[in-house]
Amino acid sequence: MLKFLGLVFLLLIGGFFAASAGAAEEPDLIFKRSTVFKLLTPNDKLATYGLDDPEVEGVACHFTVPERGGVKGWIGVAEQVSDISLACRQIGPIRFKAKLAQGEDVFRQRRSLFFKKMQIVRGCDTKRNVLVYMVYSDKLIEGSPKNSTSTVPIMPWGKDDEIQKCADFFEK
Repeated sequence: MLKFLGLVFLLLIGGFFAASAGAAEEPDLIFKRSTVFKLLTPNDKLATYGLDDPEVEGVACHFTVPERGGVKGWIGVAEQVSDISLACRQIGPIRFKAKLAQGEDVFRQRRSLFFKKMQIVRGCDTKRNVLVYMVYSDKLIEGSPKNSTSTVPIMPWGKDDEIQKCADFFEK
C-alpha cells in the first residue's frame, strides 16, 4: 500500500511539472467568478486569463476556462471541463519575432491529471493578412470537438506604422 501511495504522489508531482513545461509563459489571472456554491470546499469558478503572444509582438489573447471546485478540485485531481472561450486583439504595432509555422502552439495547459490538455495555436490567413488563433481541448483517448477561434487583422498602429504581411513570416 505504501508503494502505491508513493507512486500516486510521484504521478501528481510529475503531472504538476509537465503542466507548466509546455507554456512559453504563464498567463496572467484577470479575475475569477464563482458559478456553483459548495459549502465546505472551494466553489466551481470561471477564470479569465490574459496572455501576450510570445512570438508576435502587439497581440494579446484572453481566455476563460471553468475550474472545478469540490474536494477533487481542491487537491488538483479533478478533470476540468473542455468549455474554453478565446478573444485575441491587436494591442500595439504588430512585429513578428521569427519565422512561424501554421498551427504552432502559443500556449498549452494540462486540464486533467493525465490525459486532457488545452492548447492555443496560431496561424496566418495569407489572403486576408489576418492572424488566426484557435483554442481547443484534446484528450489522449478521445478527441474533444470543443474549440473557439479568434482573428486579429493586421492593421497600422499610428500614422507611421508599416504593416507587416503575415505571409512573409509563416512557413508554407
